[in-house]
Amino acid sequence: MACENSGLHVFDFLANSILKEVLAAVTHGRKEALSPGKPTKFLKNYKSSLDFLAHLEGYCPSRSAVVKFRAEVVCVEFMKMWNVGAYFYTRFQEIAGALDSTLAATTLVPIQNSNSGDGKIQNLTLKQSTALLESLRSCWREDVLVLSCSDKFLRLSLQLISRYSNWLSSGLAARKTGNAGSNPGGEWATSAVPEEFIYIIHDINCLTAEVCGDYLGHVLQLLSACSVDVLDLVKQSILQGGKALHALVPPAVKIIIEVLVEKSAEDLRQLKGITATYRMTNKPLPVRHSPYVSGILRPVKAFLDGERATTYLTKETRNEILLGAATDITDRYYELAADLVNVARKTESSLQRIRQGAQRRAGASSDVSDHNVSDTDKICMQLFLDIQEYGRNLAVIGVEAADIPSYRSLWQCVAPQDRQLTINF
Repeated sequence: MACENSGLHVFDFLANSILKEVLAAVTHGRKEALSPGKPTKFLKNYKSSLDFLAHLEGYCPSRSAVVKFRAEVVCVEFMKMWNVGAYFYTRFQEIAGALDSTLAATTLVPIQNSNSGDGKIQNLTLKQSTALLESLRSCWREDVLVLSCSDKFLRLSLQLISRYSNWLSSGLAARKTGNAGSNPGGEWATSAVPEEFIYIIHDINCLTAEVCGDYLGHVLQLLSACSVDVLDLVKQSILQGGKALHALVPPAVKIIIEVLVEKSAEDLRQLKGITATYRMTNKPLPVRHSPYVSGILRPVKAFLDGERATTYLTKETRNEILLGAATDITDRYYELAADLVNVARKTESSLQRIRQGAQRRAGASSDVSDHNVSDTDKICMQLFLDIQEYGRNLAVIGVEAADIPSYRSLWQCVAPQDRQLTINF
């Protein structure tokens, strides 16, 4: 009976004798051990206290005894002296502050020798991206995480991903509007060259793969004691963060395409000189393409053949940029050529009416043309020779000209009647 009673009251002895003495010793003589302002030391002492409690609980003869031991006033007081909320806030400032300070840079900061080192972090190319991954990993490191605050560390992880995504979004928006002032934090994008957006695309892909892969698996493993429903919520929230991040790839690709198209448009605008070449001159029908044609696709080819594009962009992304740029450039080509031909035909018609009026007043026949081949015919022939060469150049970089709707329209706009139905060059 004595043995039975001692078993029932062992938790009382553990709490009111042993634990009470330890609590008094710590609160009166070792208060610095309780300071969350020194997070590394605090966590070490906190974990030691949990190990100590677990050791004491080992003397409890039953589960009910453990529950009663934990409910003792002295045990509750012992746990209260560890301000884990303040500890988390200290870590929050430390982790989030490190990312914020890195994202405050007004330019992208490439990592030197990004292909060296250990771990998946080596795949990243920008310091800003590395800072995100380091911050995310810090949340769940053994020397940082307090499991009782795991919900807070999960929220912090999602906030870090959102902070990085917003930084990217602000930059992409600033680039689109050309005004960083209306998009705070987006200064980096207004001065970035297309090759730097390669780093952005590459790092988004790497981060998305990491967050939705090994990182997610690591978090779920640490929280494996949670219910299935909780684990599913954790999984979905992290996957949603990765999805939102990955959604920024298309806008970044679009910026690259827009810059390449504008560079190509500089050469395209030279076709306006064709009118001056043949209007009111005695030049014969052209027999070769114009010099400007060879430069139209040069910016696209130089970009895609560059070291950064071949190293950091996937084949799918390179093809997306190639087709997107080729399509938009061809759209521009058609707009310029159609406008030029339209103006040439209107001018030709006006001149013809003037000549016919003068001939009628002079009593001459008005149905005889002074020229067998009109200026408009020469302009169209020059454009036809040009777009054939352009089509050959598209084929060289891997694009089928006939598959682009605006190229088909361009062909029909300038091709001779007997060549209208078949596109070949």
